[in-house]
Amino acid sequence: MNFQQKLEEYAELIVKVGLNIQKNQQLLINTTTETIEFTRLVVKKAYEAGAKRVDVNYSDGPNTRSFYDLAPDEAFHEYPKWAAMQRDELIENKGALLWIDAENPDLLEGVSVEKISNFHKASGKALENYRKAVMNDVITWSIVAMPSEKWAAKVFPELQAEEQMQALWNLIFQVVRIGEGTAVQQWKEHIENLESRASLLNAKRYKKLHYTAEGTDIQVELPKGHIWMSGASKNAQSVPFIANMPTEEVYTAPLKTGVNGYVKNTKPLAYKGNVIDNFTLTFENGAITKVEATTGEELLKELTQTDEGAKYLGEIALVPHESPISASNVLFFNTLFDENASNHFAIGEAYPTCVEGARGLSPSELENLGLNTSIVHEDFMIGSADMDIMGELEDGTIEPIFKKGSWAF
Repeated sequence: MNFQQKLEEYAELIVKVGLNIQKNQQLLINTTTETIEFTRLVVKKAYEAGAKRVDVNYSDGPNTRSFYDLAPDEAFHEYPKWAAMQRDELIENKGALLWIDAENPDLLEGVSVEKISNFHKASGKALENYRKAVMNDVITWSIVAMPSEKWAAKVFPELQAEEQMQALWNLIFQVVRIGEGTAVQQWKEHIENLESRASLLNAKRYKKLHYTAEGTDIQVELPKGHIWMSGASKNAQSVPFIANMPTEEVYTAPLKTGVNGYVKNTKPLAYKGNVIDNFTLTFENGAITKVEATTGEELLKELTQTDEGAKYLGEIALVPHESPISASNVLFFNTLFDENASNHFAIGEAYPTCVEGARGLSPSELENLGLNTSIVHEDFMIGSADMDIMGELEDGTIEPIFKKGSWAF
């Protein structure tokens, strides 16, 4: 396949598998000006699949940076009402939401941590209804990516400028199974494999997991009725979709107060236009009690103090070290990809879909089930080739889940 044919296959995969657009469904795309040509292709494919209306919101990196550098302080305590209303209308109309990510990982490097934190809090409050809809899979939503020049230069600094974009495109095509004209079928088989892993874990009913590796020794209790999920989801109308493309994980929610020990990251965390790296988090009875980092420590501390729930975990995910993304030996500086190369945790809100009967419950009801609530949900990578994970069954039996970074069964 030539490059244009691969683009066509990727756009079709996003529309038919990631979003699974239904006839007369509304679609909202959030992306950046770096993606205009590819976004036009996705829009075309969406209409061909039967979409009723497709709207696109474009952000622009230099404009975003100007906002953070030059806007008055009060601007970071506000969020546009029209943006929240747009998403509320999408939810009401049972629409679909797509992010096409092409952002510069260093876009906000050097910006005041206070500005970043304040605007995050303002947007989190304004988009509470939308966030609940996404976390509960009320609507169809999906996140995909395409290269931008700044991102490609970050990933492949050793290449000439004209080679960087092509190298990142080739890698993205590879990990989302594009290039042989059979991506839709390959994804069907891939999801079936992940579902089988999730089924095995659900049959085990572990009550606790114990992670050990260099710099990590942490125990994570699981709530009663927990559910291991794969990358395949269903919206409120039971229409299947894929929230993250690529995806290599099976995941569930931890018991909010059941996390004890310490964990070290194994890949940098790209967060709000900054890179946070070489950090260790210490937990006691679920809460983060100590934050240490050689890069981005102030921002990481601010993240864990965004609200009360930001100092607890909301997700644990299992990804074997030999996953296709890990095997590429490339650091993407993008959580969508890096989390699918590594076991990971998420600071903040838990997915209610990960506990029986929790969908649509109020924050207090979720707390009663042992699930964390927060305006934050931020994944960070902890897996490595030397990580072992032991599972404790209800009867106290201890058995391996991961040995040396790979599945033990």
